[in-house]
Amino acid sequence: MRLRGRKGIRENLEQQEDLVVLEPKQYKGKWAELFGNDHPIFVEFGMGKGQFISQMSYKYPQYNFIGIDMYDELVRRASEKARNAWSQAEVETPPNLKLALANIEQIEEVFDPKELERIYLNFSDPWPKAKHARRRLTHPRFLKKYIELLNPKGQIHFKTDSETLFEFSLNSIADFGLQMTNLSLNLHREGLNEEHVMTEYEQKFMGKGMNIHRVEVIVGEEALREYNEMRLDKYKVREATDESGEDQDEA
Repeated sequence: MRLRGRKGIRENLEQQEDLVVLEPKQYKGKWAELFGNDHPIFVEFGMGKGQFISQMSYKYPQYNFIGIDMYDELVRRASEKARNAWSQAEVETPPNLKLALANIEQIEEVFDPKELERIYLNFSDPWPKAKHARRRLTHPRFLKKYIELLNPKGQIHFKTDSETLFEFSLNSIADFGLQMTNLSLNLHREGLNEEHVMTEYEQKFMGKGMNIHRVEVIVGEEALREYNEMRLDKYKVREATDESGEDQDEA
């Protein structure tokens, strides 16, 4: 991918120390210190122009957000999106957002194990050729890294317009024995949910009438326990008991 950006991009980013992190590896295990609080950390891998992560940080100030991309021009564009998002609150620098320049191939050098609570993968490059499958961000080699980085409440939220990538991803996730929920083959079938924050690609694809595929992956033990409790209540799945309170199978 080649990006034609403005001259002086690096200089621009260097002047934004309040928002942009050019050497994220130095904060491995120290992101909470950088934010100055112990709020959960949500990260988008491959943030693109930053619309999603910027809007999320504004909408959910109780969480810390990190947007990551390997292209400095995209980080620059994301910084503009972020400042614009918060300008409606007359805030110049988003207090709960950092934009980091990093390659996801070495993401384990940027975060400590259990340092993250949620990972967003939005419209990642599908790498359609079979010989490039290892580059897909839902390939098992990446999933293994994500599982190590996520804490007991950890989840992965994945969206794509690519049916092929979605099928590949579901199989990869299943191979790890991970619980999937809120799976959709057409996220906006019933119209746009006002609570849903869209990416630039998502808006573009919706305009073309394309289906958006989405799934949430429950990774952490605590998240899985909470999910199972919710599921039992939702579907009213309970062990049948007789009047004495003993399991019927044992009576």
